[in-house]
Amino acid sequence: MLLWLLILVASIAAFGLSAVSGGGAGLILMPLLGLVLPGNQVPATLSIGTAASSAARILTFRHAIRWDIVRHFAPTALPFAGLGVWALSCMNPAYLSLLLGLFLMGNLPLLFRKPMPSRAVATVPVAKLHMPGAAAGFISGFTGAVGLVFNGFYYRLGLRKEEIIATRAANEILLHLLKIILYAALGLLSAHATVAGLVVAMAAILSSMGMKYLLPYLHDRLFHYIGHAAMVIAGIMMVIIAGEQIAQQENITVYFAHADERTQRD
Repeated sequence: MLLWLLILVASIAAFGLSAVSGGGAGLILMPLLGLVLPGNQVPATLSIGTAASSAARILTFRHAIRWDIVRHFAPTALPFAGLGVWALSCMNPAYLSLLLGLFLMGNLPLLFRKPMPSRAVATVPVAKLHMPGAAAGFISGFTGAVGLVFNGFYYRLGLRKEEIIATRAANEILLHLLKIILYAALGLLSAHATVAGLVVAMAAILSSMGMKYLLPYLHDRLFHYIGHAAMVIAGIMMVIIAGEQIAQQENITVYFAHADERTQRD
């Protein structure tokens, strides 16, 4: 019972941080959920929670949704999400998590770059939306958490913080619903994982309700800065967790010895 309470409190904090940083709740909760669930069931649990979060954010910020982005991004992402779920049932996600972690850590230089002047929102070329949509769909299906990886994509579109949150939620809610169905069909959504997902969903809704009152006081530049910082921290966590998983699976061990001790053995 204490562990479930800890998951609820941690989920509220994670989705609260996600609201400010533009994503990352799933990456934060992955290690904690791994304590109560098998690794291949964690993505299904996160999908239940993030689907509830997306629904709450759509209701809260529905007027800020950029439908010109959604109608080109989401249709490409959906079939690739199905491909990602199928890959999860056949492959080891630890290696992809390691690569994603290294990619996220690449945002470290952005924390020290001088802020760029604000840009006007421009019409987004359709050709630039299909590839990110496909990549987001596949990675989301494979890992269950991908929000922070594509923060840079939304930043480069010149969206305001409310538009980023609302548009991402609209893009992702169909992905999460499709993934939940596929996870269940492939036996990756157990009763235990469903209960954990409902706990995370409750926390996500509570955080989304509070976000409506916090976001107006947060400057766009600070929003972007926190987002980049969250990407770097999440990347470090993913590299550490994936490294430990790979080391256990491959029976990799590391030991240290002084040079004189090795000489005596020889």
